[in-house]
Amino acid sequence: MRVVPPITLNLTAWAENLRRYLSKALNQLDARDDYATAAEDGILLWDREYGYPVVSKGGEWRQVVLEDGRYAGGITTDQTAASINTAYALTYTSSAAEGITNGTPASRIVFEEAGEYMISFSAQISSTSSSTVNFWFWPRVNGSDVAGSTMKNALHQNGATLVVSRSVIFNFAAGDYLEAMWAVDSTNGFLDATAATAFAPAAPASTIAITRLHG
Repeated sequence: MRVVPPITLNLTAWAENLRRYLSKALNQLDARDDYATAAEDGILLWDREYGYPVVSKGGEWRQVVLEDGRYAGGITTDQTAASINTAYALTYTSSAAEGITNGTPASRIVFEEAGEYMISFSAQISSTSSSTVNFWFWPRVNGSDVAGSTMKNALHQNGATLVVSRSVIFNFAAGDYLEAMWAVDSTNGFLDATAATAFAPAAPASTIAITRLHG
């Protein structure tokens, strides 16, 4: 049991002793309970039910996001389509992940916690046809295509290569999964993983980076 330092005639020494006492006694966040009010901004508490800290802001408790929502994935081999105008899911190999994992099948990127996430996608498209080849890319969440989300790009000559990219914000519930889909209207179009050269490193066929912004 800790004992509060008694007041002494030397107030400076007593204040220092009190500071040390408080730093030891209050080294943990108070738990949020039914009596906690968010009426005043800036109160920091620990939410035992959900296992994360919360802070009062604007009359409500807001989650303080911990480093448990990030994912970086890449594809280092060419991606081809067996059939034209057919949706295919991309499967990423993760190089960094916290709270976001590959599911089953591995094309599914699963979110352990609910929140608002920034997703940055890129793909390197290429063609072996002198005719125009069209590519489509879009996100699919929990097996359903996201309305109004498609990127369409076209290549017009043999050997042409182009990097397409987009960053968007999504809200996910705990357990939701994301898939990056693509399609092409000619099997001459593919996602190109370029080998390293003597002067430049290799280029992936596609990358995806995910960062949790808010709970």
